[in-house]
Order: sequence, then C-alpha cells, then structure tokens
Amino acid sequence: MARPPRVVAELGRPETPGETAERKAASSAAYRSSKTVRNLVVALLVTLGIVAVIILAVPRGDLPATDVDVAETAAKVESGDDADLIVPDLPDTWRVNSALVDAEDAVRAWTIVYVPESGRGYLRVEQGFDADDAWASRVLRGAEIEGTETIDGITWDRYDVSGAGETGNITQGLAAQAGPDVVLIYGDSDEASLRQAAASVADQIRELQEES
Repeated sequence: MARPPRVVAELGRPETPGETAERKAASSAAYRSSKTVRNLVVALLVTLGIVAVIILAVPRGDLPATDVDVAETAAKVESGDDADLIVPDLPDTWRVNSALVDAEDAVRAWTIVYVPESGRGYLRVEQGFDADDAWASRVLRGAEIEGTETIDGITWDRYDVSGAGETGNITQGLAAQAGPDVVLIYGDSDEASLRQAAASVADQIRELQEES
C-alpha cells in the first residue's frame, strides 16, 4: 500500500514531489557537511597527538649522564694487558660518555669521551700506546702542528685542525709525549675546557715521562 505524502505543518498540505526532493537534498547536504567537519576535527586532534608524542619522545638539551666510572674502568683494563692508564682529574660536572680501549689507525688507545662542564660540544682524551710521531696527525685527519704551548709544566703540540681535511666536528687538538705513549686531547669545545683537560693529566704524563 502506497505511503501517503507527508503533510508539512508550515504548508498545511502534503509536500509536492519537488518539495520532497528539495528537503531530502538539503538534509543530505547538511549530513555531509557535519560529517566533513567531524572528520576535520578528528584529523586535527590526531595530528596534534602525533606532534605531542614526537616532541615528548625526542631528547632535547643536555645529553643524559652516564654511569661510567673512569678510574674503575681503567683499573679493570690495567688488570689485563695494559698498565699505567691516565685518569683525568676532572670535576663530576664533566660527564663521561664512554671509557674504553679501542684501535684507531692501527694504534690501540685508551679513550675517554667527555662532555665538559660548560656543556658545549665534547672532548676526547686518548692515550695511544706506543704511538708513532704521526699518530696524532692521522687521528686529526691530517692536521699539522702549528706550535707548542706549556700547560701545567707539560709541553703540548697544538694542531692546526682548521687546515685538515674532513675534520667534521673536530675544532682543536693538543698532543704530548708520555713516555712511549702519546696523549691526545681533541674535539669540539671551548679553549678553557681544552686547557682544563690538559692540566688534569699533567702529573700523570710527567710520571710516564720519568719512567721511560
């Protein structure tokens, strides 16, 4: 049985087919519009959520402190084949990223990586075992000695890192003979931190020089 035409209260009579079509079209348009707005709001909220997760997940500011104890690690290494490892006497405010023995350019070296108290850049303190005269230059990508300077009684060769090729983030370097070994301090930090690191190993370098 056919359904009778809808009576529109405002008109006081049934809708004409044209009015029915217009009403349905307007209703569909309103539904689609509301759906689009809802989708837009949902998409915006999802995007904001993703951005918030990224911001919270990506580390910012200072590098996290590590639990590396340089003196303890050096003692463990010395119990093996190596002895007389230098242990820089630096404040606890200098964070240690790593301390280990590795091989660079075929020369085994006791390597400590610091983030200085200033928080700027990094410095590596390396003790190259039985290193040859050109070892420091090779580590510094071909840098040449530009002069010498004395820090706490130890004479250091200062390397012209700016003239080296592909130095990356190495901006300065100092090297000193320590008996049969070479102590090399280099990285990207301020001059005061570089000199402080050099002074922190002066007594130990002197001992190694006297023993040789």
